[in-house]
Amino acid sequence: MVYQQIAPPVYLQDKVRYFCSLENTFSDQSTTTFKPIADGCPGIMFHQSECGNLAQYDKKLPEIFLYGQTTKPIEIAAKGIFKTFGIVFQPAALKLIFGLDADELTNSCADFDGLLGNKHTRILKMLVNSNTFSEQRNIISAFLFSIENKIKVDSDKSIQYAVSSILASKGHVRLKDLLSHLQLSERTFERKFKQWVGISPKLFARICQFQASLDSLRTNNYEKLSDIAFENQYADQSHFIRAFKEFSGFSPCQYQKEASWATENFLAFPK
Repeated sequence: MVYQQIAPPVYLQDKVRYFCSLENTFSDQSTTTFKPIADGCPGIMFHQSECGNLAQYDKKLPEIFLYGQTTKPIEIAAKGIFKTFGIVFQPAALKLIFGLDADELTNSCADFDGLLGNKHTRILKMLVNSNTFSEQRNIISAFLFSIENKIKVDSDKSIQYAVSSILASKGHVRLKDLLSHLQLSERTFERKFKQWVGISPKLFARICQFQASLDSLRTNNYEKLSDIAFENQYADQSHFIRAFKEFSGFSPCQYQKEASWATENFLAFPK
């Protein structure tokens, strides 16, 4: 498989983390199983294959769809030769770009057809007819910019500050300190955070902590598992393993043995 990742244009950097492309060029009819894992971000996926759409537990997914926060392991299957183009958004982008309450799509997805009507057909045709990853990025970038300008949702500075603080601390900022700085009640803060990000601030912090540990594991930046647990402020190695399994579906050791290919937001298992 060939994986590419490129940054968004400057005018979208506050809403898009990166664009990515994954291509399987094997000519047989084998199945590749993807296991999306929690990364704290929603996104878009566009899938092209002669063997049909992506399938989630035998349920066919739309050719292009918008997905929300992933907080638990799921499986998506692709068959034969395929190309998948993805956009990984910043945590609060669903509200900023589409005007959607993010918690409506947590652990779920929406067909672009239902969201965009006739615009869905036009954007889909343009993506199908594009020849390169860069062309697809430019098409989607222009499309997102036009949608954002039409909907015009102002960012919430308190949520923007909270998300930035949690990300910068890798999930270790004290929520009480955030509440004190923002001068919000815990109930109001959690309601707003779920509306903008899709999950509670505590769960978002735990996912950021998990992602930091995953990065250490993926880059072999450790000598033993307890080093990762200590570095990422888990109570102990057992706590780290439980959290890792909760968000990935695997223990750290299983992840190393079974995942033949991985990024920060999904694992791939060719069969």
